[in-house]
Amino acid sequence: MSAPEAGSLFDRVGSALSARAEGVLLPIGTTVLAFVVGGLAVLAAGHNPITAYNAIFKGTGLNYVLPWTSSTDKIFAAINLQQTLIETTPLILTALAVAFAFRGGMFNIGGQGQYFVGLICSLWVGLHFAGMSRPLHVFLAMLAAVVGGAVWGGIAGGLKAAVGAHEVISTIMLNWIAFYGGQYLFELGGPLQGSERSVPKSNPIAHSAQLPAIWGDLQPLHAGIFIALFALVVYWFILHRTTLGFEVKAVGFNPEAARYGGISVSGKYIAALAISGAFAGLAGSMDILGWEFSIATNDIQVSQIGFIGIAVALLGRGRPVGIALAALLFGGLQVGTSTRALDPTVFPPELAGNLATIIQGLIVLFVGAELLLVYAWRARRTRTTPPPRVSASLQEEAL
Repeated sequence: MSAPEAGSLFDRVGSALSARAEGVLLPIGTTVLAFVVGGLAVLAAGHNPITAYNAIFKGTGLNYVLPWTSSTDKIFAAINLQQTLIETTPLILTALAVAFAFRGGMFNIGGQGQYFVGLICSLWVGLHFAGMSRPLHVFLAMLAAVVGGAVWGGIAGGLKAAVGAHEVISTIMLNWIAFYGGQYLFELGGPLQGSERSVPKSNPIAHSAQLPAIWGDLQPLHAGIFIALFALVVYWFILHRTTLGFEVKAVGFNPEAARYGGISVSGKYIAALAISGAFAGLAGSMDILGWEFSIATNDIQVSQIGFIGIAVALLGRGRPVGIALAALLFGGLQVGTSTRALDPTVFPPELAGNLATIIQGLIVLFVGAELLLVYAWRARRTRTTPPPRVSASLQEEAL
């Protein structure tokens, strides 16, 4: 190998390693910066941020895996960790709903509505067919959620393909339809209101439709965590090992070039949003089959799973491992700042809930401004890198 060829090879390897480093270090830097700014807010409230963060960390249950945690502390840590993993499960799936659409060049804001539709479809199946075997009943309930979410997402894709309606607008509108539709179904006198006629709540699903518990007794961790992890594998496989995934990514990079290459752009819009909706719908089934078992109008009003999934997908940069870790972070924040898990003598839980929201918002803000961090990171490199190559790398790394 000649010296110029060797130099070119080293340059390519260096660029690849640099891109990999950016893909890991930038999300970590974004998270650390968000926690630092959040710590300043804690300090301004008159509390020690290190003590507060330590209490929140213990509230997540993640200290269960630390070797120096005492056996007594492990008992409480196990309970908290079970709750963290329960929260993490739907966050992984709603983040995949955002990430897959993004690969097709679209921003799916409709994860919350797709989550509701999947939850309602799964609930309906869970309320019926009580004599069915448990594996088949659970499978049918999850399948109903997947189909319901896919249809709800596919509507937005169809509108974009048919009349060019922007998916952000259509998915937001579909969110409201799902929200108020759910309110109607479970309110007093609604079609799915339960036998207790004074409460706007459904009946609990049949035991045969409930996901099996795998850890714990009080509110045990259910098997949905394995389904969410498997969904990460499915997401990776579709994108990187199928023709459909290649065509979706091609449309995301350049719709006109993809159309010139013979790819049905409108068809890929529908497919990408339908698959995104399927992931979000599956998230709804994980909650109703795994631990909620029934749904009330108040549950619909307070749920924010689909919107938090957007932040998870952005922080995870659309990569399976990144999404899993980001979902664990956000799930831990949800549990660690709850009134049940956080010691009120260390930090008021009512303030901690706001702190979690602040940190989530800061992460989204800093991810949105990450392009500036990328330029700062690359300032150390020579100015000979051509702009088109920088832009292509940013598109490949971005979510």
